[in-house]
Amino acid sequence: MKRPLVLFTLLALLLVGGIHLSLLFTPPSAKREWREVEVPVGAPFQEIARRAEEAGVVRSQHLMTLLARYEGITRNVRRGVYALHTRMTVWDVLEALKSGKVIEYQVVVPEGYTAGQIGRLLEEVGFTERKTFLRWVRDPAFAESLLGVPAKSLEGFLFPDTYYFPKGEPVEQAIQQMVRRYREVFTPQWLAEAEAMGMTEPQVVTLASIIERETGTPEERPLVSAVFHNRLRKGMPLQADPTVIYGLILAGAFDGNLLKEDLRHPSPYNTYRHKGLPPGPIANPGKAALEAALRPAKVSYLYFVSKNDSTHYFSETLREHNRAVAKYQSRASPSKPKGEAS
Repeated sequence: MKRPLVLFTLLALLLVGGIHLSLLFTPPSAKREWREVEVPVGAPFQEIARRAEEAGVVRSQHLMTLLARYEGITRNVRRGVYALHTRMTVWDVLEALKSGKVIEYQVVVPEGYTAGQIGRLLEEVGFTERKTFLRWVRDPAFAESLLGVPAKSLEGFLFPDTYYFPKGEPVEQAIQQMVRRYREVFTPQWLAEAEAMGMTEPQVVTLASIIERETGTPEERPLVSAVFHNRLRKGMPLQADPTVIYGLILAGAFDGNLLKEDLRHPSPYNTYRHKGLPPGPIANPGKAALEAALRPAKVSYLYFVSKNDSTHYFSETLREHNRAVAKYQSRASPSKPKGEAS
Protein backbone atom coordinates (compact mmCIF):
# COMPACT_ATOMS: atom_id res chain seq x y z
CA MET A 1 0.00 0.00 0.00
CA LYS A 2 1.32 3.43 -0.98
CA ARG A 3 2.20 5.90 1.79
CA PRO A 4 -0.48 8.55 0.85
CA LEU A 5 -3.20 5.93 1.20
CA VAL A 6 -1.57 4.65 4.37
CA LEU A 7 -1.55 8.15 5.82
CA PHE A 8 -5.17 8.73 4.85
CA THR A 9 -6.25 5.49 6.47
CA LEU A 10 -4.16 6.16 9.57
CA LEU A 11 -5.52 9.67 9.87
CA ALA A 12 -9.03 8.32 9.87
CA LEU A 13 -8.15 5.67 12.45
CA LEU A 14 -6.29 8.13 14.62
CA LEU A 15 -9.13 10.63 14.60
CA VAL A 16 -11.60 7.90 15.43
CA GLY A 17 -9.39 6.69 18.23
CA GLY A 18 -8.79 10.17 19.55
CA ILE A 19 -5.05 9.98 19.02
CA HIS A 20 -3.39 13.24 18.04
CA LEU A 21 -1.82 13.32 14.57
CA SER A 22 1.41 14.77 16.00
CA LEU A 23 2.29 11.33 17.32
CA LEU A 24 3.18 10.40 13.75
CA PHE A 25 5.80 13.04 13.26
CA THR A 26 6.88 14.26 16.69
CA PRO A 27 9.66 12.40 18.52
CA PRO A 28 9.21 11.54 22.19
CA SER A 29 11.77 14.14 23.28
CA ALA A 30 13.59 17.20 21.99
CA LYS A 31 16.72 15.84 23.67
CA ARG A 32 18.61 12.99 21.99
CA GLU A 33 19.21 10.16 24.43
CA TRP A 34 20.37 6.79 23.14
CA ARG A 35 18.52 3.72 24.33
CA GLU A 36 18.90 0.02 23.61
CA VAL A 37 15.89 -2.02 22.54
CA GLU A 38 16.29 -5.78 22.32
CA VAL A 39 14.31 -7.84 19.84
CA PRO A 40 14.17 -11.40 21.18
CA VAL A 41 14.03 -14.44 18.93
CA GLY A 42 10.50 -15.01 17.66
CA ALA A 43 9.01 -12.05 19.54
CA PRO A 44 5.65 -10.81 18.17
CA PHE A 45 5.77 -7.23 16.95
CA GLN A 46 3.48 -6.10 19.76
CA GLU A 47 6.22 -7.12 22.20
CA ILE A 48 8.84 -5.21 20.20
CA ALA A 49 6.61 -2.11 20.22
CA ARG A 50 6.01 -2.46 23.95
CA ARG A 51 9.76 -2.52 24.59
CA ALA A 52 10.25 0.53 22.36
CA GLU A 53 7.64 2.48 24.32
CA GLU A 54 9.15 1.41 27.65
CA ALA A 55 12.55 2.58 26.40
CA GLY A 56 11.04 5.97 25.54
CA VAL A 57 11.85 5.91 21.82
CA VAL A 58 8.18 5.92 20.70
CA ARG A 59 5.15 7.51 22.32
CA SER A 60 2.63 4.78 21.58
CA GLN A 61 3.23 1.09 21.12
CA HIS A 62 -0.24 0.77 19.58
CA LEU A 63 0.49 3.40 16.94
CA MET A 64 3.87 1.79 16.20
CA THR A 65 2.25 -1.62 15.72
CA LEU A 66 -0.44 -0.13 13.47
CA LEU A 67 2.12 1.61 11.28
CA ALA A 68 4.28 -1.51 11.12
CA ARG A 69 1.34 -3.53 9.83
CA TYR A 70 0.74 -1.06 7.03
CA GLU A 71 4.45 -0.97 6.23
CA GLY A 72 4.57 -4.76 6.18
CA ILE A 73 7.40 -5.17 8.68
CA THR A 74 5.68 -6.91 11.56
CA ARG A 75 7.38 -10.22 10.71
CA ASN A 76 10.99 -11.30 10.41
CA VAL A 77 12.50 -8.35 12.27
CA ARG A 78 16.11 -9.37 12.85
CA ARG A 79 16.75 -10.38 16.43
CA GLY A 80 19.35 -8.45 18.38
CA VAL A 81 19.82 -5.16 20.21
CA TYR A 82 19.08 -1.92 18.37
CA ALA A 83 20.54 1.48 19.26
CA LEU A 84 17.65 3.97 19.07
CA HIS A 85 17.30 7.50 20.45
CA THR A 86 14.52 9.68 21.80
CA ARG A 87 14.58 12.18 18.92
CA MET A 88 13.51 9.58 16.41
CA THR A 89 9.98 9.64 15.03
CA VAL A 90 8.03 6.44 14.92
CA TRP A 91 8.82 6.29 11.19
CA ASP A 92 12.55 6.48 12.01
CA VAL A 93 12.26 3.66 14.53
CA LEU A 94 10.50 1.45 12.00
CA GLU A 95 13.17 2.18 9.38
CA ALA A 96 15.87 1.22 11.90
CA LEU A 97 14.13 -2.08 12.59
CA LYS A 98 13.62 -2.69 8.89
CA SER A 99 17.36 -2.17 8.24
CA GLY A 100 18.31 -4.92 10.68
CA LYS A 101 21.36 -2.95 11.83
CA VAL A 102 21.78 -4.31 15.32
CA ILE A 103 24.61 -3.50 17.71
CA GLU A 104 27.55 -5.78 16.88
CA TYR A 105 30.92 -6.49 18.47
CA GLN A 106 33.85 -6.75 16.09
CA VAL A 107 36.27 -9.44 17.24
CA VAL A 108 39.54 -10.14 15.42
CA VAL A 109 40.83 -13.61 16.32
CA PRO A 110 44.55 -13.92 15.42
CA GLU A 111 46.05 -17.15 14.13
CA GLY A 112 47.43 -19.32 16.90
CA TYR A 113 45.29 -17.94 19.72
CA THR A 114 44.15 -20.43 22.32
CA ALA A 115 40.52 -20.72 23.40
CA GLY A 116 41.49 -18.92 26.60
CA GLN A 117 42.92 -16.00 24.65
CA ILE A 118 39.83 -15.84 22.42
CA GLY A 119 37.65 -15.83 25.52
CA ARG A 120 39.63 -12.89 26.86
CA LEU A 121 39.08 -10.99 23.59
CA LEU A 122 35.34 -11.56 23.83
CA GLU A 123 35.32 -10.40 27.43
CA GLU A 124 37.33 -7.27 26.64
CA VAL A 125 34.84 -6.10 24.00
CA GLY A 126 31.93 -6.86 26.32
CA PHE A 127 30.35 -9.71 24.35
CA THR A 128 30.55 -12.41 27.02
CA GLU A 129 32.56 -13.51 30.04
CA ARG A 130 35.67 -15.55 29.38
CA LYS A 131 34.59 -18.30 31.79
CA THR A 132 31.22 -18.64 30.03
CA PHE A 133 32.92 -18.96 26.66
CA LEU A 134 35.36 -21.59 27.94
CA ARG A 135 32.57 -23.55 29.62
CA TRP A 136 30.92 -24.02 26.22
CA VAL A 137 34.21 -24.64 24.35
CA ARG A 138 35.19 -27.36 26.84
CA ASP A 139 31.81 -29.07 26.94
CA PRO A 140 32.37 -32.50 25.28
CA ALA A 141 28.70 -32.92 24.32
CA PHE A 142 28.59 -29.50 22.68
CA ALA A 143 31.91 -30.12 20.91
CA GLU A 144 30.71 -33.44 19.54
CA SER A 145 27.45 -31.89 18.36
CA LEU A 146 29.36 -29.36 16.25
CA LEU A 147 32.22 -31.56 15.02
CA GLY A 148 30.32 -34.79 14.48
CA VAL A 149 33.03 -36.79 16.23
CA PRO A 150 33.83 -37.36 19.91
CA ALA A 151 35.91 -34.48 21.26
CA LYS A 152 36.74 -33.14 24.68
CA SER A 153 37.03 -29.55 23.49
CA LEU A 154 36.64 -27.22 20.50
CA GLU A 155 40.21 -26.00 20.92
CA GLY A 156 41.74 -25.96 17.43
CA PHE A 157 38.41 -25.62 15.61
CA LEU A 158 37.68 -21.95 16.45
CA PHE A 159 38.90 -20.56 13.16
CA PRO A 160 40.95 -17.32 13.28
CA ASP A 161 39.08 -14.57 11.43
CA THR A 162 37.25 -11.28 11.88
CA TYR A 163 33.80 -11.77 13.35
CA TYR A 164 30.82 -9.52 14.02
CA PHE A 165 28.74 -10.86 16.89
CA PRO A 166 25.37 -9.19 17.56
CA LYS A 167 24.90 -7.93 21.09
CA GLY A 168 22.72 -10.33 23.03
CA GLU A 169 23.54 -13.29 20.80
CA PRO A 170 23.98 -16.50 22.83
CA VAL A 171 27.66 -17.35 23.16
CA GLU A 172 27.05 -20.84 21.80
CA GLN A 173 25.89 -19.31 18.51
CA ALA A 174 29.09 -17.29 18.26
CA ILE A 175 31.09 -20.48 18.80
CA GLN A 176 29.04 -22.24 16.12
CA GLN A 177 29.94 -19.44 13.71
CA MET A 178 33.66 -19.94 14.36
CA VAL A 179 33.37 -23.69 13.87
CA ARG A 180 31.37 -23.18 10.65
CA ARG A 181 34.17 -20.97 9.37
CA TYR A 182 36.64 -23.76 10.13
CA ARG A 183 34.46 -26.19 8.19
CA GLU A 184 34.53 -23.87 5.19
CA VAL A 185 38.35 -23.95 5.21
CA PHE A 186 39.02 -27.61 5.96
CA THR A 187 37.63 -28.98 2.72
CA PRO A 188 36.73 -32.59 1.83
CA GLN A 189 39.85 -32.59 -0.36
CA TRP A 190 41.99 -31.87 2.68
CA LEU A 191 40.25 -34.63 4.59
CA ALA A 192 41.09 -37.03 1.75
CA GLU A 193 44.74 -35.89 1.88
CA ALA A 194 44.82 -36.48 5.63
CA GLU A 195 43.44 -40.00 5.25
CA ALA A 196 45.99 -40.72 2.52
CA MET A 197 48.72 -39.76 5.01
CA GLY A 198 47.23 -42.04 7.65
CA MET A 199 46.07 -39.12 9.80
CA THR A 200 42.69 -38.21 11.19
CA GLU A 201 41.30 -34.70 10.91
CA PRO A 202 41.85 -33.97 14.65
CA GLN A 203 45.46 -35.14 14.31
CA VAL A 204 46.03 -32.74 11.41
CA VAL A 205 44.53 -29.87 13.40
CA THR A 206 46.67 -30.80 16.40
CA LEU A 207 49.85 -30.80 14.33
CA ALA A 208 48.81 -27.54 12.63
CA SER A 209 48.31 -25.91 16.03
CA ILE A 210 51.87 -26.79 17.02
CA ILE A 211 53.22 -25.48 13.72
CA GLU A 212 51.25 -22.27 14.22
CA ARG A 213 52.72 -21.72 17.67
CA GLU A 214 56.26 -22.60 16.63
CA THR A 215 56.66 -20.03 13.88
CA GLY A 216 54.93 -16.97 12.50
CA THR A 217 57.13 -16.89 9.41
CA PRO A 218 55.00 -18.11 6.47
CA GLU A 219 57.78 -19.72 4.46
CA GLU A 220 58.93 -21.75 7.48
CA ARG A 221 55.64 -23.50 8.16
CA PRO A 222 56.22 -26.35 5.64
CA LEU A 223 59.76 -26.80 7.02
CA VAL A 224 58.57 -26.97 10.63
CA SER A 225 55.88 -29.38 9.50
CA ALA A 226 58.51 -31.55 7.83
CA VAL A 227 60.56 -31.72 11.03
CA PHE A 228 57.57 -32.96 13.01
CA HIS A 229 56.45 -35.42 10.34
CA ASN A 230 59.98 -36.81 10.16
CA ARG A 231 60.21 -37.17 13.93
CA LEU A 232 56.81 -38.86 14.11
CA ARG A 233 57.86 -41.25 11.38
CA LYS A 234 61.05 -42.16 13.25
CA GLY A 235 59.32 -42.49 16.61
CA MET A 236 61.17 -39.48 18.06
CA PRO A 237 59.44 -37.18 20.56
CA LEU A 238 58.38 -33.86 19.04
CA GLN A 239 59.96 -31.86 21.88
CA ALA A 240 57.92 -28.77 21.03
CA ASP A 241 58.03 -26.08 23.68
CA PRO A 242 54.51 -24.72 22.93
CA THR A 243 53.01 -28.07 23.94
CA VAL A 244 54.71 -27.82 27.31
CA ILE A 245 53.44 -24.27 27.75
CA TYR A 246 49.89 -25.33 26.91
CA GLY A 247 49.99 -28.05 29.55
CA LEU A 248 51.28 -25.54 32.08
CA ILE A 249 48.51 -23.11 31.18
CA LEU A 250 45.85 -25.77 31.71
CA ALA A 251 47.39 -26.52 35.08
CA GLY A 252 47.52 -22.82 35.98
CA ALA A 253 51.28 -23.07 36.36
CA PHE A 254 52.61 -20.83 33.58
CA ASP A 255 53.87 -17.35 34.44
CA GLY A 256 55.04 -16.35 30.96
CA ASN A 257 58.53 -17.85 31.22
CA LEU A 258 59.37 -21.40 30.18
CA LEU A 259 62.10 -22.81 32.39
CA LYS A 260 64.24 -25.88 31.82
CA GLU A 261 62.61 -27.71 34.73
CA ASP A 262 59.21 -27.12 33.11
CA LEU A 263 60.17 -29.65 30.44
CA ARG A 264 59.61 -32.35 33.09
CA HIS A 265 56.07 -31.18 33.85
CA PRO A 266 53.79 -34.26 34.03
CA SER A 267 51.26 -33.19 31.43
CA PRO A 268 49.90 -35.35 28.61
CA TYR A 269 50.61 -32.35 26.36
CA ASN A 270 54.33 -32.40 27.22
CA THR A 271 55.96 -33.71 24.03
CA TYR A 272 59.31 -33.95 25.78
CA ARG A 273 57.91 -36.67 28.04
CA HIS A 274 55.48 -38.30 25.60
CA LYS A 275 56.08 -39.44 22.03
CA GLY A 276 53.61 -38.73 19.29
CA LEU A 277 51.08 -35.94 19.06
CA PRO A 278 49.54 -34.47 22.21
CA PRO A 279 45.93 -35.46 23.02
CA GLY A 280 44.50 -32.46 21.17
CA PRO A 281 45.23 -29.08 19.59
CA ILE A 282 47.10 -26.51 21.67
CA ALA A 283 45.77 -23.47 19.78
CA ASN A 284 43.56 -22.53 16.85
CA PRO A 285 45.55 -22.66 13.60
CA GLY A 286 44.90 -20.64 10.47
CA LYS A 287 44.60 -21.88 6.92
CA ALA A 288 48.35 -21.74 6.14
CA ALA A 289 49.27 -23.85 9.17
CA LEU A 290 46.57 -26.41 8.35
CA GLU A 291 47.85 -26.64 4.80
CA ALA A 292 51.44 -26.98 6.03
CA ALA A 293 50.44 -29.86 8.31
CA LEU A 294 49.01 -31.64 5.28
CA ARG A 295 51.77 -30.70 2.86
CA PRO A 296 55.17 -30.69 4.60
CA ALA A 297 58.28 -29.70 2.70
CA LYS A 298 60.19 -32.61 1.17
CA VAL A 299 63.28 -32.30 3.38
CA SER A 300 64.94 -34.57 5.93
CA TYR A 301 65.35 -32.05 8.75
CA LEU A 302 64.90 -33.38 12.27
CA TYR A 303 65.83 -30.32 14.31
CA PHE A 304 65.42 -26.55 14.36
CA VAL A 305 66.45 -23.78 16.70
CA SER A 306 65.50 -20.13 16.92
CA LYS A 307 67.90 -17.60 15.39
CA ASN A 308 66.33 -14.92 17.61
CA ASP A 309 65.01 -12.97 14.60
CA SER A 310 61.67 -14.82 14.20
CA THR A 311 63.32 -17.40 11.92
CA HIS A 312 64.93 -20.77 12.62
CA TYR A 313 67.98 -22.78 11.66
CA PHE A 314 67.11 -26.29 10.45
CA SER A 315 69.38 -29.33 10.76
CA GLU A 316 69.40 -32.96 9.70
CA THR A 317 71.77 -34.24 12.40
CA LEU A 318 72.08 -33.73 16.13
CA ARG A 319 75.70 -32.65 15.74
CA GLU A 320 74.73 -29.89 13.33
CA HIS A 321 71.86 -28.88 15.57
CA ASN A 322 74.09 -28.63 18.64
CA ARG A 323 76.44 -26.35 16.72
CA ALA A 324 73.47 -24.15 15.75
CA VAL A 325 72.31 -24.07 19.36
CA ALA A 326 75.77 -22.97 20.48
CA LYS A 327 75.81 -20.26 17.82
CA TYR A 328 72.33 -18.84 18.14
CA GLN A 329 71.46 -19.57 21.77
CA SER A 330 74.79 -18.87 23.46
CA ARG A 331 73.32 -15.82 25.18
CA ALA A 332 70.18 -17.62 26.32
CA SER A 333 69.56 -17.94 30.02
CA PRO A 334 70.99 -21.23 31.34
CA SER A 335 67.67 -21.88 33.12
CA LYS A 336 65.74 -21.92 29.83
CA PRO A 337 65.68 -24.55 27.11
CA LYS A 338 68.25 -24.06 24.37
CA GLY A 339 65.97 -24.66 21.42
CA GLU A 340 62.88 -26.28 20.02
CA ALA A 341 62.45 -29.77 18.57
CA SER A 342 65.86 -30.63 19.93
